[in-house]
Amino acid sequence: MPERDDEEVLRLTGLRKSYNVGLPTEVEVLHGLDLSIRRHDFAALIGPSGSGKSTLLNVLGLLDSPTAGELTLLGNPTRELDDEARTALRASALGFVFQFHHLIPAFTALENVMMPLMIAQGRPSRQTVEMAQQLLHQVGLGDFAGRRPDELSGGQQQRVAIARALVTRPALLLADEPTGNLDTHTAAEVFELFRRFNQEFGCAVLLVTHDPRLSDTCDRVIRLVDGAIVEDTRRSS
Repeated sequence: MPERDDEEVLRLTGLRKSYNVGLPTEVEVLHGLDLSIRRHDFAALIGPSGSGKSTLLNVLGLLDSPTAGELTLLGNPTRELDDEARTALRASALGFVFQFHHLIPAFTALENVMMPLMIAQGRPSRQTVEMAQQLLHQVGLGDFAGRRPDELSGGQQQRVAIARALVTRPALLLADEPTGNLDTHTAAEVFELFRRFNQEFGCAVLLVTHDPRLSDTCDRVIRLVDGAIVEDTRRSS
């Protein structure tokens, strides 16, 4: 395997997130987080319910803005970006996979995978179609391109969602409980897909999971408790 670029993909510096700012009910959920993620990272974000994982994931995904501190993505400070610039950076640099796949029922698997590029580029080019077909093949669904979501199993639908998340070749893949609705065997297969794309494409992966079987096999574990990072452990390879 060729040596991968190990550039820093994301950095948090003193990041804080509060809600109801300026009101008597103001509450700070994230308390001055410092974190760096590089392209080689295959990390699990773990912590008890209410620890701030969902809030942090929304901030990392540029779906919400920090109250203080900075989030730098591919060298770009993001806190002062306007909505258009944030949307463009999110679309080019980040991929998302959720517990629920959110496929469009009326579209085929191929059309669902192409959707991020179609949103960005309009009518799909031959290159877009070929890239989407290649990704479907890589996730083991090359023969299912013309099927709609209701003609696919749960595991197959999640594979389509993974291909969709990777079609833009993101620098960072954020996965929120991606195997939560899958049986143990299918969950293991999906996990191996994440691992393979991390190794082959240099796509950093951050998995939010409650499943210790998944977090125990990640290279890095980041534990969030009460809005603070209390552990950031790298396992030796």
